[in-house]
Amino acid sequence: MTLAALALVLGSAAVHALWNALLADADDTYGTTAVMLVAGVVLFAPVAALTWDVDGEAIPYVLGSGALELVYFALLATAYARADLTFVYPVARGSAPVIVLVVSVAALGAAVSGLQAGGVLVVAAGVLLVRGLARGRGADLALALAVGACIAGYTLVDDHGLEHADPIPYLALVLLVAAIPYAAVVGPSPMRAALSPRAVLAGAGMFLAYVLALAALQRAEAAPVAALRETSVVMAAVGAAVWGRARVPAARMLGAALVVAGAAAIALG
Repeated sequence: MTLAALALVLGSAAVHALWNALLADADDTYGTTAVMLVAGVVLFAPVAALTWDVDGEAIPYVLGSGALELVYFALLATAYARADLTFVYPVARGSAPVIVLVVSVAALGAAVSGLQAGGVLVVAAGVLLVRGLARGRGADLALALAVGACIAGYTLVDDHGLEHADPIPYLALVLLVAAIPYAAVVGPSPMRAALSPRAVLAGAGMFLAYVLALAALQRAEAAPVAALRETSVVMAAVGAAVWGRARVPAARMLGAALVVAGAAAIALG
């Protein structure tokens, strides 16, 4: 991997962790998510128009991915309204590659290497450490896992959809499909209250993280890029520990690191 690709993928991970931190810290996660989605679509519409290349065959994938993204953002807003970043983010990000692997094996007959199998176990151990031994977090854990399932779902759909479209206009269309019904349900009043430079920045970061990852994929193989993107979990945990409002338990930090290691093993396996 070149230094340029490394810088791009680490930049993508940092921006992804940043926009999640901004959303998790919002007073109204639902209104802020609506502003984020609209801002992301509006800010990157000119870029999508300049790079427009979308075949008609991409439309079913756009609609399917958009529906999954809609559920994803609704669940993510709910999860961050209930639990903090260092609980939700590692579980959601870490469980997604595990679910993708399981679906690939069960539905597509893909082979599993020993490294990937070990990675699943390491992710599971990391999730348990993030959750902790205290009771009463079952609903929060279920929400975070549901977010991870949505990530896995739209990842599998996008893998086929991007065969028929340029990535940037494809993502803009997907987010548009999610943004319209989400903003309609949230309504204009909560969105006006949530409108702020932080919310707009989060929306720009949401799109920029994906663009940086795509740029890295143009310069390096998918496996190391996917593995390095998972460093966003540790970045989020460290950021919360340094700048966050609450103390992050050492066990949760260790759990986040294990999630990254396990996800990297799955990607590289």
